[in-house]
Amino acid sequence: MTDSEPLYTFIMFSTADWAAPYWTNKQHIAERLAIRGHRVLYIESPGIRPPKINSRDLSRIFSRLKRAWFSPKKMRETLWVHAPLTIPMGHKSRIVLAFNGWLLRSTIRKWLKRGGHKPTIIWTYHPYFDDAVRDIDMHSLVYHCVDDLASIPGVDSATFRKAELNLLRHADMVFTTSPRLQEHCAKIVGKRSVYERNVADLEHFSRARQDGDIPPELAAIEGVKLGYTGVLSEYKLDFPLIEQCAKSRPDWNWVFIGDEPERQNSEAVARLSALPNVHFLGYRTYERLPDYLRGIDIAVMPNLTSGYMSSVFPLKLYEYLAAGKPVISTSITALADMGDVINQVDGTNSWMSAIEATVENRPPPIPLEDPRIAEHSWDKRLDRMLESLTIADR
Repeated sequence: MTDSEPLYTFIMFSTADWAAPYWTNKQHIAERLAIRGHRVLYIESPGIRPPKINSRDLSRIFSRLKRAWFSPKKMRETLWVHAPLTIPMGHKSRIVLAFNGWLLRSTIRKWLKRGGHKPTIIWTYHPYFDDAVRDIDMHSLVYHCVDDLASIPGVDSATFRKAELNLLRHADMVFTTSPRLQEHCAKIVGKRSVYERNVADLEHFSRARQDGDIPPELAAIEGVKLGYTGVLSEYKLDFPLIEQCAKSRPDWNWVFIGDEPERQNSEAVARLSALPNVHFLGYRTYERLPDYLRGIDIAVMPNLTSGYMSSVFPLKLYEYLAAGKPVISTSITALADMGDVINQVDGTNSWMSAIEATVENRPPPIPLEDPRIAEHSWDKRLDRMLESLTIADR
């Protein structure tokens, strides 16, 4: 940020809680806006999918109820987080929507009164916020479309699409993170939709290139290590492909650093857990991830290529590249133009050949100053996004 860059108030409607174990666009952008001096109110997820009667969902609901009665919690000098009290999945009912919106609107107005008169930007990741910002004087409305939420299992697709269409028609600027999402949004808003792919904290993950300790549970695994970091979602990962590859070469180790998502109890993960060369190390903090990446040989993205994943640009890609690791991935639409930096293959035989070729002739890391990596940091992308907003305002 330059000395002449104006400061704004951002009201950010997220699809993730601030303390979620896996940070994505929402938390990273909110934190960096606050670091730059902008005033940010981060509003946690209103609930895109209906809750189920299980211990995890009930625990989350009770936690939300306890926090919702308090004013937004100050996390740093210019960043507050609020857990809205909402009737779950009231998106179909105008009465419920109005009630939820009234509750949240009251909190937002009180928060705004305490912060002076900086221009207010509504920055949203979902379309269920209209009533919460009614009559609020806003500088601009930004839709950051980072996922095809309507394709996630359990989401009411028809209701979501209708609300999203209304959001697109009223948004001043739309940012998308994959070619498929860009195509989807640009059909409605044209040039107001800008493609900005997912990025990474390059400095943080480049620590994996430096000499350092390897976590003992990883160091104890002998032989070739193929590493994956992130949530183990059935609608994201191609578990049959992983199982076939693991059984074909028992001397190659598949190492997964992450947990299954809430509500999932995958039989495929259970089968993989029984294989001696598949290692589920569980969740590890963001701070520790470079240490784990330091200890693997090849970073893998064995993702499904249809459904939800057809609209995804994997957030972990630039983390892997910053860590200096060769990357093998299934052929995801968003990565079609990246054949010069990663190896994209489909099918068990092609995966086995690609892994073997990489093990025998490991390519050198792409230099961090190479534009193919250097231009894709959180701050570089945020610079471009804020500049787009400035241009749109002229």
